[in-house]
Amino acid sequence: MVKIYVTPTCSSCRKAKKWLEEHNVKYKEINLLTTKLTNEDINLILKNTENGFDDIISPRSKVIKDGNIDINEMTVSELKQFIIDNPTILRRPIIVDDKRLQIGYNEEDIDIFMPEDLRKLMISVWCESDEDCDYKTILKRYLEESRKNDKK
Repeated sequence: MVKIYVTPTCSSCRKAKKWLEEHNVKYKEINLLTTKLTNEDINLILKNTENGFDDIISPRSKVIKDGNIDINEMTVSELKQFIIDNPTILRRPIIVDDKRLQIGYNEEDIDIFMPEDLRKLMISVWCESDEDCDYKTILKRYLEESRKNDKK
């Protein structure tokens, strides 16, 4: 199951949720302001990062700046507890499942969450039989065509 960690006022979060809905991706929304994070949540997110906490924590966060907090001085367990106590230090949205992670909304990267059957359908519809196509190429074509149609 895809989980998306959001805050209500985050425009990137709204864009990501809209993308997931448009692509029929079932997800569980976790509002960081109303749902207390758990160690399991943080572990799920961290296991898919390339750079650990550096990928998910915003150093420009008000909590970190105003508190003059040096997260590099914290142990892993202290940092996890700090996130649980101050979830707004996280970059948003965070979209994750057991194998994939997307931090922030990026229209070109979020397609990793596109359902496999939709990718196959796109290839069958948009790929000429003599072309060597992958779904990223097809998705790019599809998005370009959609933008052209939206402008009309």
